[in-house]
Amino acid sequence: MRLLMTPQGRQKGEKKHISGIVQVTRKGTGYLAWPVDEKADKPQKEKEDIEIFPEKLNGALNGDQVEVELLSLFPRPRGRVINIAQRAKTRFVCTVKAGLVMPDDMRFQTAIDVGQKFKEGEKLLVELVSFDGTTAKGRVMQNIGEAGQHRVEMNAIVLEHGFSTTFPPEVMREAQEIEKNHAQIIEEEAKKRADYRDKLTFTIDPVDAKDFDDALSIETLPDGNYEIGVHIADATYFCAPGTAIDDEAVKRGTSVYLVDATIPMLPHELSGNVCSLKADEDRLAFSAVFKITKGGDVLERSFAKSIIRSNKRFTYEQAQEILDKNEGEHIEALTILRDLARIMRKQREQQGAIDFGDNEVKFQLDEKGVPVGVVRKVRIETNLLIEEFMLLANREVAKYVSKLAEKNPEHGLVFLYRIHDDPKADRIDELATFVRAIGYEFSNKKRKPSAKDIGKLLDDIKGTPEEHLIRTATLRSMAKAIYSTRNIGHFGLAFDYYTHFTSPIRRYPDMLVHRILASHLDGKPITRREYSTLEKMCLTASEQEAKAVSAERDSIRYKQVEYLSARVGQEFDAVISGVTDWGIYVEDKISASEGLVRMKAIGKDFFEHKPKEYAVVGQRTQKKYALGDTVRVKLVATDLAARTADFELVNA
Repeated sequence: MRLLMTPQGRQKGEKKHISGIVQVTRKGTGYLAWPVDEKADKPQKEKEDIEIFPEKLNGALNGDQVEVELLSLFPRPRGRVINIAQRAKTRFVCTVKAGLVMPDDMRFQTAIDVGQKFKEGEKLLVELVSFDGTTAKGRVMQNIGEAGQHRVEMNAIVLEHGFSTTFPPEVMREAQEIEKNHAQIIEEEAKKRADYRDKLTFTIDPVDAKDFDDALSIETLPDGNYEIGVHIADATYFCAPGTAIDDEAVKRGTSVYLVDATIPMLPHELSGNVCSLKADEDRLAFSAVFKITKGGDVLERSFAKSIIRSNKRFTYEQAQEILDKNEGEHIEALTILRDLARIMRKQREQQGAIDFGDNEVKFQLDEKGVPVGVVRKVRIETNLLIEEFMLLANREVAKYVSKLAEKNPEHGLVFLYRIHDDPKADRIDELATFVRAIGYEFSNKKRKPSAKDIGKLLDDIKGTPEEHLIRTATLRSMAKAIYSTRNIGHFGLAFDYYTHFTSPIRRYPDMLVHRILASHLDGKPITRREYSTLEKMCLTASEQEAKAVSAERDSIRYKQVEYLSARVGQEFDAVISGVTDWGIYVEDKISASEGLVRMKAIGKDFFEHKPKEYAVVGQRTQKKYALGDTVRVKLVATDLAARTADFELVNA
């Protein structure tokens, strides 16, 4: 029997994901194993699990696929690992501590013998060669540098999550050859493609954007309607199957975004140059063109490989300033697009789309990468403008291919969807209890809460101190959006059909969608037989996406703790963001940095955790600290290696 194993130990806070495949439980101190569906290469969690005690692991690590021998069935199935079929992870970032090479991964705390000595505090990327449960041996793949250095720590986070910070030589050779021949490629392709170079076209992106995936064109038609073009970089032209570039892109699956840098899926010669829709340069694109009424209704749509030329590169802020002042370059076009986006957004909200908002933080770094300031990002209307037209293109591409498949079921046509399942009933019940404890209601016991109910809750909390807390809890109660060949719609967006088409420079699934759409337009559609591995590619892409998100969060968390480390002893206004047996978690209102106030640091009383009230209560004074309360806290300690911060309450 092949099983997928995951640890079963107490975790602070919430359930975690291991390798994006199975969930950590919080019972006991042993391990659990589930039978693996070998076709999908994932655990069948509906099957009964097998408990494995640590001494029976025989060198197995978190997420490994293992063969297990059953030892008993009662009072519950228990077993021992007899063979490791496949390691979930073989490369570990390690730090030299007291002469020992220790993995940074807290789930594998065994020193690795690498056969040589390194300086104290050096970070290394180590390939695990063997581990029998007691002794670990490995070889050093890369000396990352000295712990504590900005670039070293950021690279370590990327490497720890399985991504590479450099490209293989053969990938670089191919990319440089493409870059050298780019002018000739443009000249040849211009003869074959739809030509939109005479259309008013521009990009709107962040001020620090390094590549430009998408551009918009607009033309007012004689009948008063609008032709809107959503032009997407044709990365697939330069990333053909069978090339080293494509092999590497498959392996990465996505770009990784850190606090101050991007680890691209494609080498810079492509991502930042030939694919990127730069202003005043001819570029290859895949265009989705729509005829839209002033009321926001789509009358016609078409898709074509194209050549475009962006007339202007706007930042979000530049475009917003023009709209706010109602004057400036391309004001008429920007106004039309803004008005259409407002209408389309309103239509989505009426259909039940949920806006989870945005709570990203942005760091101001000095020349050494040390954070000297941190602010919460704010979405402005030009962000929403671009979002609406990207959603439009993604939805209409998915709908177009799906309808073709429905009309011709005998052809066995295949497609890649971005799906988002309905939330599970127990998660919604937990959310309802959670928000009720803070003073809100949104559930109806007579029926299952809808997306509109959730949307109304998020509207009700706008501008309140607990807004971020409830938004985060709501997001965590949702199912995860994933890629799949089986369409079930997208709950959060309230779309029956949805895919990812608009970011092929940074996401491999978008490239797959481009290839599938192009095959239909060419009259030679890709079928399930030809793309028999697509479902597995969807699973891999979803896993890589989860790893990239985790890496981004780790980089932010590192910088938050580093920011706090220079402010030990200072006081902050914070919100209680979590309540546990061991204390309360608080989040600084300005930097969104989270830390722990241990029970003994809460006050002079003896405090008890009241789970049903999401609070801790003093036995003598009955003083209550509940989820969502605003408190004044003092920072008393930080641990940068563990990325933790300790606070105490002021005037408790």
